Amino acid sequence: MICLGIEGTAHTIGIGIVVKENGKCRVLANVSRMYKPEKGGIHPREAANHHVKQFPYILKESIEKSGVAIEEIDVIAFSIGPGLGPCLRTAATAARSLALLLKKPIVGVNHCIAHLEIGRALTKCSDPVLLYVSGGNTQVIAFMAGRYRVFGETLDIGIGNCLDKFGREAGMPFPAGPIIEKKAKEGKKYIPLPYSVKGMDVAFSGILTAAIHMLKKENIEDICYSLQETCFSMLTEITERAMAHTEKEEVLLGGGVACNKRLQEMVRIMAEERGAKFFCPPNEFLVDNGAMIAWTGLLMYESGMEMMMEETKVRQNFRTDEVEVKWR
Repeated sequence: MICLGIEGTAHTIGIGIVVKENGKCRVLANVSRMYKPEKGGIHPREAANHHVKQFPYILKESIEKSGVAIEEIDVIAFSIGPGLGPCLRTAATAARSLALLLKKPIVGVNHCIAHLEIGRALTKCSDPVLLYVSGGNTQVIAFMAGRYRVFGETLDIGIGNCLDKFGREAGMPFPAGPIIEKKAKEGKKYIPLPYSVKGMDVAFSGILTAAIHMLKKENIEDICYSLQETCFSMLTEITERAMAHTEKEEVLLGGGVACNKRLQEMVRIMAEERGAKFFCPPNEFLVDNGAMIAWTGLLMYESGMEMMMEETKVRQNFRTDEVEVKWR
């Protein structure tokens, strides 16, 4: 069975085409384009306009790369939420149009769960705790009692949002995360910043404010180093706490911020010290991508979760734990 998935929750429009062979995921194509604002953060309407312009090109490219005719697609999947309204509606409209044109079934996929499922499919983990870290989302997720439960999350802004806002104040282009990572490697001094872990949850706005104030006093490399060490330590702590609570022995990374090698190192060390296993898919599948939507959509469809067209309205605040996971 072949599934075409459309990702369009925020800055990236992506199309992935996957096939299930012998129970395993094979990615036939995974094409994406990212909207990068000239200044400031993501403007939802401008990002949606970017997605509209880029969609025909990435659709053509993904079909060519996959080596399958578009008529051979069995099911259409799309990111139904959570995300930015205009971006979600653009992806949903494209998915509906394709499904109607090709007379194929359609499935709306929870974006957060898709990060976990593509990680499970492309690594050797089976039942991990997922540390999901991106611009708009920061959650610790694990499967228990028929659903993906959120065991910890941000109480204010996502870790990626925190890094990007700091980057803007420091004069860095979007996305700021890779630049902060590079500068952090040159940092030599740790500057104390607010460490905000509240039970199983974290908060980043206070750290962000403190780091911005430091721009007038401290070396940028030292601030970047301190910001990373503080935020990533918080994330590692709540991930370990969730592993202890769920008694799971695997940890998986997902989301664009998980491309950061220092975060990978900290979580890997934590896992090894617990006698647990650490998993991280290639960067291409950590960032937002169509393949993760396609694979999760395929799993959902095979478990009987096809949608009527009137059920495909996007859900900007679609919670991870609202999804009934029939495929596990």
